[in-house]
Amino acid sequence: MNWETLISDKRLGMEEYHDPRVHTRSDFQRDYDRMIFSSPFRRLQNKTQVFPLPGSIFVHNRLTHSLEVSSVGRSMAREAWLRLGCRHQGKESGRALEQMPDIVAAACLCHDLGNPPFGHSGEKTIATWFSEGNGQSLRSHFSDQQWADFINFEGNANSFRQLTHQFCGRRRGGYAMTYSTLASIVKYPWTSLNVTDKKKFGFFASEEDDYRKVAAELQIPEISPGIFSRHPFVYLMEAADDICYQIMDIEDSHRLGILTTGDVKDLLLAFFSRNDVARMERAMSHLDDPNEQVGYLRSNVIGAMVSSCATAFVDNEERLLEGEKIKPLVQLMEPELSAAYEGCSRVAWSRIYNAPDVVDVDIAGNRIITYLMDTLMDAVLHPEKNFSKLLLLKMPRQYDIHAEGMYERVQSVLDHVSGMTDVYALDLFRKLNGHSLPAV
Repeated sequence: MNWETLISDKRLGMEEYHDPRVHTRSDFQRDYDRMIFSSPFRRLQNKTQVFPLPGSIFVHNRLTHSLEVSSVGRSMAREAWLRLGCRHQGKESGRALEQMPDIVAAACLCHDLGNPPFGHSGEKTIATWFSEGNGQSLRSHFSDQQWADFINFEGNANSFRQLTHQFCGRRRGGYAMTYSTLASIVKYPWTSLNVTDKKKFGFFASEEDDYRKVAAELQIPEISPGIFSRHPFVYLMEAADDICYQIMDIEDSHRLGILTTGDVKDLLLAFFSRNDVARMERAMSHLDDPNEQVGYLRSNVIGAMVSSCATAFVDNEERLLEGEKIKPLVQLMEPELSAAYEGCSRVAWSRIYNAPDVVDVDIAGNRIITYLMDTLMDAVLHPEKNFSKLLLLKMPRQYDIHAEGMYERVQSVLDHVSGMTDVYALDLFRKLNGHSLPAV
């Protein structure tokens, strides 16, 4: 691969309108702005990141997480660009790489767009509705790949669908994002037939042709049937996400009293040398508020990780352009940083992600999504029933519930459920059970 072809401002679905002229805003900056003003992005404010949506204590939701990932991704990409610029100075590749920070920032903004309500447990609930629940009875209606799409339902693949699919009444190409931004969000560029033990993949069968079109334009190689190399910018987006969810989850757990101030200080100071620790402890002595002390450490940790990940990206430029799969950038940082990050990860899995409040959301979300899947799927597949007729009146018009194919009709339900906020899903659950009525 080469940077000149990997960086393209052509827009999916609008290729015939491609304009090579230079405008006030680049097309990649327009990608960013287009997403900021979109309805799916706004809905992220009411989707769980890890902890229950805030009461009196603010914790991160999907929207604030995505904004922070975008900020970190832009900074990391800018550092990498400044270092790569020396290698490519005066070349066409150097001029193309100037767009790197804006592409990565836009991709980071989009990366969680397809996640369903109630955090990662929502993905698992949808997948197991097909593999363990009432969806098992539908297996005979689908090809192997279509069935694999459902039993491995993936927020990453759903993000690509949200951005590219032509929903009813919408334009061709979905949000008509640039090819480079679209390729930069696909962390797992292979079909559901090629899932690994982690059950991850990058696009549904319905969007495979769109991804192939993007890959062909950017000259991203297909290394084996249905498996492509990653666009190099994916590594920057992935690292920004890894940094933010891990470090910000630690900070949120401190605000909620799950981890003590001493616990968090020990975790975050482990990223630094003895001299740096002494300097930071002097700085914190001027801060009386424990939350401010943790915030100060968090900013220093993110800064150190951003710089180290950018260095790892630059050091591996040749391997990335060869299409070689390398380790995530957070595993290629300096040993002390990687070790400290792993320490945060161990504590997060043992004390945060299994905290009672988090498990309560997982349990409630599982019941709510399972019920909605049962009810909505029955209505779409059996529209002749009286209750189905009533329920289908509530389905947003953008979802093709009357599609000719079974695969497309089932996808319309998944589009609706995965697009719901936590609050909307809970409210609909209550109404369908007769536990809530509209205010008169």
